[in-house]
Amino acid sequence: MCFPRFVLRLPDWVEVLLSDSERVYPTIEERMQLAVDLARRNVQHGTGGPFGAGVFDMETGKLLAPGVNLVVPLRCSTAHAEIVALTIAQQRAGSFDLGSSGLPPYELVSSTEPCAMCLGAVPWSGVRRLVCGARDEDARRVGFDEGAKPGDWVASLEGRGIAVLRDVCRTAAVAVLEQYRSAGGVIYNARPEGAGGDPEQGA
Repeated sequence: MCFPRFVLRLPDWVEVLLSDSERVYPTIEERMQLAVDLARRNVQHGTGGPFGAGVFDMETGKLLAPGVNLVVPLRCSTAHAEIVALTIAQQRAGSFDLGSSGLPPYELVSSTEPCAMCLGAVPWSGVRRLVCGARDEDARRVGFDEGAKPGDWVASLEGRGIAVLRDVCRTAAVAVLEQYRSAGGVIYNARPEGAGGDPEQGA
């Protein structure tokens, strides 16, 4: 039996956008602006859903790894922007744990609060802070299924020593979600409770 080889690769436009590897993003707002810009360009280029993320060095403000949603083009339901960014960051850092001894403190900046899957990945990633733009309800409003998340998820992360900042550049992040819906973007994984869904839409 021959299984297909899975390769996680960012769209070419991301590398062009981030060609200045020495650029620094000194403020939380600048880091979020990048995440939102990645989400916006992902929609404009037709390369995935309206979500962007980045893993940043909290001390220097340098970007370790970007991430964009690649669910539809990769036919992979787990290829959310946060997962893509964390995967690339861990490969670049040379460790599955971004909180390992000898590494600087890293943060995950996401254009929208994490869904149930991405929320579960945050504690295991090793990041010290999670920064969010749009809220869970903003994503749900345009049709995305964010999964079952505990109401106290912020306190749960903070209890593990992971700081959480919300509503950073929220208006701009919400605008990307609404732009995607208005343009007829695929609202993948949205299905009535108990329904099987459309395999072409579920990616």
